[in-house]
Amino acid sequence: MAGFSDYERYDGLGLADLVRRGKVTPLELLEAAIQRVDARNPTVNAVIMPLYDHGRRAIADGLPDGPFRGVPFLLKDLGAPLTGVKVTRGSRFFADTPPSTFDSENVARLKKAGLVIFGRTNSCEVGLSLTCEPRLYGPTRNPWDPTRISSGSSGG
Repeated sequence: MAGFSDYERYDGLGLADLVRRGKVTPLELLEAAIQRVDARNPTVNAVIMPLYDHGRRAIADGLPDGPFRGVPFLLKDLGAPLTGVKVTRGSRFFADTPPSTFDSENVARLKKAGLVIFGRTNSCEVGLSLTCEPRLYGPTRNPWDPTRISSGSSGG
């Protein structure tokens, strides 16, 4: 894969098809996704918990042969416990919550589908606002116009 321009041409199924046909490896996809996050996140603030090594470990341990095998995936920071990672729900109240000791059913199904979780995304505080401006992590900016914020609970 020749970098960002190729990566961005595909949706999740297209990326999974590239992996299935041996045109790209899951690790190459993950590294392309990481480069994209690192380049854009300082302005956008969508990814509040980079879990890059978590994604690399998942690939090294072997991925299930699901329909999205090898596709990088960012997990929203509302609910959805992931083993070893805390869930803050975008709230200072939950900032010191200990890491989860289990995967939620939702996370287990995402992993079974072959998705590679490599970060948590920003969200409005406890999912109860029309805008994504949590005090804990700061606002998520609109990628097309950084003077505006993202709306809804899925700011990241």
